Amino acid sequence: MTNALFTIYLFIVVTLVASAGMTVWERKAQCARRRFLGICAAGYVALAVGCIIATARSHMPGVSGAALGNLIILGGYMIVLEAVAGLGGRRYRALSAAVLAGMAALWAWGGVPWATWTWLYASSVPIALVCLITAWEAWRSPPLRALRSRNVLIVITGFHGILYAGRALILPVLVARWGQDALDLSSSVTLYAGVLYSVVLPMVMLALVREEGAARLTHLATTDHLTELGNRRWFFSQGAEMIAGAQGDLALLAFDIDHFKSINDRFGHATGDKVLKSFARVLREVVGPDALLARIGGEEFAIMLPGRDGAAARRIGQAVLDGFADSAVVSRTGVAVSATVSGGLAELETAARDVASLLGLADRALYCAKTLGRNRLEPALPSLAATSAIAEMAAA
Repeated sequence: MTNALFTIYLFIVVTLVASAGMTVWERKAQCARRRFLGICAAGYVALAVGCIIATARSHMPGVSGAALGNLIILGGYMIVLEAVAGLGGRRYRALSAAVLAGMAALWAWGGVPWATWTWLYASSVPIALVCLITAWEAWRSPPLRALRSRNVLIVITGFHGILYAGRALILPVLVARWGQDALDLSSSVTLYAGVLYSVVLPMVMLALVREEGAARLTHLATTDHLTELGNRRWFFSQGAEMIAGAQGDLALLAFDIDHFKSINDRFGHATGDKVLKSFARVLREVVGPDALLARIGGEEFAIMLPGRDGAAARRIGQAVLDGFADSAVVSRTGVAVSATVSGGLAELETAARDVASLLGLADRALYCAKTLGRNRLEPALPSLAATSAIAEMAAA
């Protein structure tokens, strides 16, 4: 092995070992992904050990160095696959064990008479298979779908798999035609691809975990923990963007659960929480995916409906009222507790071009619904402005 090749192998080994160390350190800050990071670190160490043995294979008896190095490197790729597949709740342990056993049998049977063929071509097949499965798992894993780093993971593992597939299937043809030149070129490409893999893969794995952690914190900061709807801060932020981009109809529905305080007083706060969750479930079932759903505070909820005029929003609001009135939750004592909700409707107009103004109009209509007997939906009308103070006092 030339000094240049030895230097590149050494770079790959040092990079993998350093990446394993950084990954283990990252586990302290990423408790939710400690197992994933631990498996990744083990994979990097296996790849590094395999590279060390492969570098020194000419100094080991027979084909033992080539076989051992190949099997450990293959094991490293399989450990990385196990880490990525584990994010989606899948395991490849049986397949990995079968592939390793098959490759070990191939080395034992044909390693001596066909050592070069086994090292150059046959050993590339399982590596290609494992890398391509890793790319596929990254593509279909639900936890990774919203993460931009996933695309880099798919590219790096997919490219690596395609490269090794070409080494197994196309390289024999090229070597037969161009001889040693094709073999030297393939070795250089494979080696530099190994450098790319050893550098980029650990960076991507850390980026995935950190991106997921940041998304989790954002979700916690913008989501109501009880109902899993958006919170007030999120609603105002997203609502402002929705209003700014509105090019047509837009409506806002405000809801307040009727007599909610008496439900808490009579059946306890645990039952009150069940009622809130039940109403949130009704909202999700009735409202389309393009709407903004939020718990504004306490028993107050709001929906922003893009592309809906007053008539369409009123139908949705009435469906919410009917669906919630027909639902019930069971208290700790086994009593079925049902509740109703009052709602107010406001449409986007010149006088209300921001979230606060639009919500204020819907709240006035909501308070009017309270004064008119509850369990009803009222639209925001100009006449409501004159009676809003009386309605608010009555609702209080």
